[in-house]
Amino acid sequence: MWTVLGLLPVCIQVIMATAFSSDGAELMQRALIPAGADGRPPIMELEEFYELERTIAFVSDNGFTTVALQFPDKLLSDSVSVATRMETATGAKMYILGDTSYGSCCVDEVAAEHVGAEAVVHYGPACLSPCRKLPVLHVFGREQLDVMRCAEVFQELYPDVQAHVVVLSEVAYSHAIDDLSSQLHPTYPNVVFSQLDSQEHFDSALSVSGLVQQFGRHFVVNEQQGLDTYMVFYVGCEGPELTNFMLSWNQCSFSSFDPKTGQGRRETLDVNRALRRRLYLVERARDAQVVGIVVGTLGVADYLSVLQHLREIIHRAGKRAYTLAVGKPNPAKLANFLEVDIFVLVACPQNSLLDSADFYRPLITPYEMELACNPARSWTGSYITDFRHLLPGAHDHTPFPDKVAEVDDEPSISLITGELRSTSLYKTPDPEPNSSTAVACRNHIQTVAQISPAATFLESRSWRGLEQQLGQTAVTKAVVGRRGIAIAYEDEPCE
Repeated sequence: MWTVLGLLPVCIQVIMATAFSSDGAELMQRALIPAGADGRPPIMELEEFYELERTIAFVSDNGFTTVALQFPDKLLSDSVSVATRMETATGAKMYILGDTSYGSCCVDEVAAEHVGAEAVVHYGPACLSPCRKLPVLHVFGREQLDVMRCAEVFQELYPDVQAHVVVLSEVAYSHAIDDLSSQLHPTYPNVVFSQLDSQEHFDSALSVSGLVQQFGRHFVVNEQQGLDTYMVFYVGCEGPELTNFMLSWNQCSFSSFDPKTGQGRRETLDVNRALRRRLYLVERARDAQVVGIVVGTLGVADYLSVLQHLREIIHRAGKRAYTLAVGKPNPAKLANFLEVDIFVLVACPQNSLLDSADFYRPLITPYEMELACNPARSWTGSYITDFRHLLPGAHDHTPFPDKVAEVDDEPSISLITGELRSTSLYKTPDPEPNSSTAVACRNHIQTVAQISPAATFLESRSWRGLEQQLGQTAVTKAVVGRRGIAIAYEDEPCE
């Protein structure tokens, strides 16, 4: 019998947390969405949309006995039917992952490990970030694409048949890219079609010059011309995926085709304005003294390495860093940490570019934090949203300079406040043998508040939370409390 993890099978209402963009009120109002209401197209059968034949082969061929099936909320109404058919065909135990602490585009390895799953089948849109441990099969859902209409729009947007264009697609439409290629290639010889990083496609492209690989896709461009000379045609709806491509390849002009409306357009997103906003946040990070590192993923490979990398560069820049694991970040949660000047979000590329206008303090990416802290890294015009590219050994890694000084000769002036800024660089000390990492006062006079800026800030607040008040509260006997749920206690009158 299949098992739902994080759900009440007998209830229609489901509390879920599957996207960074929704707040708590929306979470309480979420309900199972029937097929056809922005979920599976009603004319498509389960076998076709969820690729059951391929999924069953994945489980059976590898001999998995326990598998986690991860669904986004818009496809959750089909989860019972899919899990039942999977168990019948494979004999394996199926667990439905019904809630995700972070973004639903990422594989929830933590929840899968709670039930001892040997593999994960991830349904719906995906960021294609590599996972740490478990084997994963992605089933994007075969969204319908009018290939003929898409080709017509492409021809309208690019009348020059010699144009150099890269065709990208949302993962749900990747199954139709070969059909689109057969329509356009006879007329457009210089059009390049991207492929997902599946093993069968990618192995043959590793030795090819001009290979571009990013966000789980790869394609080959003319090595002499370079990617900056290409235009980009995106098949899919407007969203964080398209924004990621536009920021990462901001030298390219973009256009798109929306399969839901059948319309195409030249993308008019003011990328330069967006970049100016991001660079302003970098300046805010340079002014910050206390940095909160927000853990936005527990499943993407190397997230622990980038956490350590951020702690080191923040410390060497003379700032304090605190690591926060708050699940899905929202303004209310992060507003509890008033002592933090700025937050850096460690998440997958699609969830890292949050609009922090509603937050009490800004949220930035690891790349922006490194721009603020590492004097050896300078702005080159390219934007990095995949934090794995910043780590040692990656092609975008920039080592921290060896220069160690308590005071730098060149002053730094904040472009926001106009005040002088500390430019001291610190070397991370080697731990002493047998030294303890526990928090302790060095003497009777020095307190924790003198060691930690956060503790100093706490001491300055007029209200610092509940206090014990030992000996000041009278002892009373326990009494029977109210019964029921908070929305309707049993002793409340009915309206």
